[in-house]
Amino acid sequence: MAQIQGAYNGWDHAHATFYGDIKGGQTMSKRCMVHGACGYKDLFKQGYGLETTALSTALFNNGSTCGACFEITCVDLQWCKKGASPIRFTATNFCPPYYKETPQAWCNPPRKHFDLSMPMLLRIAQYKGGIVPVHYRRVICQKKGGVKFELKGNPYWLMVLVYNVGGVGDIVGLNIKGGSQSSWVNMSRNWGQNWQTWARLQGQSLSFQVVTSDGKMSLFSNMVPRVWKFGQTYESKINVN
Repeated sequence: MAQIQGAYNGWDHAHATFYGDIKGGQTMSKRCMVHGACGYKDLFKQGYGLETTALSTALFNNGSTCGACFEITCVDLQWCKKGASPIRFTATNFCPPYYKETPQAWCNPPRKHFDLSMPMLLRIAQYKGGIVPVHYRRVICQKKGGVKFELKGNPYWLMVLVYNVGGVGDIVGLNIKGGSQSSWVNMSRNWGQNWQTWARLQGQSLSFQVVTSDGKMSLFSNMVPRVWKFGQTYESKINVN
């Protein structure tokens, strides 16, 4: 699998732990699957599954890192599984700091921390290790199918959730244009990878410009047909390379 070139190529130090049980599903539905901090509504239906993580403040970057992909490997020889390959996953949620009773909690700044589902962490470390030191790096996201755009809002306000993004994975800018408009409208980040505009665009086909953190702009012309409704999701024929 191709890797991001440049600064992302180096490994950095962090820690990782897990939440939930070996099945992952029940606890995940409470924490990550429904309206997580990145805006992804259902991780299994949206194609992320268990290969996801919540990030500490130091990595989350106020939601800008949502959609980015990481690779980690266990580096504590006491608890690492011998011969285990590094694991890869997508950032889909936030692990909030907790100061009330545990000022040194793992997700408190300035710690870099990955909060994984139990099945993911158990690929590289033993259960009794609990919290293990890891090395991590950013990697290219390999996604099946195209980029997906979910439309939400009302006639006066449109919010678009963008997900299943390949390439570097994390979006830093989104522009939209209606079929009858000659200029692009800059959308603002609402939260996570939800982007909003107050432009009146109903009854028009929609095109998007997706800007990822590596500076690449990808064009999705007439991505959404003229007859669209809130609550619908549209998938492109291509993805971000």
